[in-house]
Amino acid sequence: MTMPDIRALVPHSGQMVLLDRAVSADADNLCAEVRIHAGSMLAGEEGVGAWVGIEYMAQAIAAHAGWLALERGQEVKVGFLLGSRKYDAKVSHFAPGNVLRVHVHRVLQAENGLGAFECRIDIVGGLAHAATATVTVFQPDNVNQFLKDGNAG
Repeated sequence: MTMPDIRALVPHSGQMVLLDRAVSADADNLCAEVRIHAGSMLAGEEGVGAWVGIEYMAQAIAAHAGWLALERGQEVKVGFLLGSRKYDAKVSHFAPGNVLRVHVHRVLQAENGLGAFECRIDIVGGLAHAATATVTVFQPDNVNQFLKDGNAG
């Protein structure tokens, strides 16, 4: 399957797109990839802190929503990271040269836009399950109306 450019799937722009590409997707899953290098957003001497894994997961979830929207002929919409449970990182940093595979699996999607995803980050050729979490998200039907008055409809 040929995947669209990651920038077509997430409602981010410029350097805020932290993922390099979408690898695969289906109705409930998406796998994305990010290569860590000295110029990576939020990189320090040791690489990128493992705490950034939450944002990699959130952007992979956004890419999944974007992929679903494009499959339906709809526009990609903004969503919100509500939180995470049980974020567990087996490393303190993702080192320069690491290629990360970010896997997200939708376990819950309510009609009101709330969703929950089981997520994991594997280091290609290295540690599987380098980071895991359950991430909750919200995608209102009308983001502008929601931001204006809190009405999700």
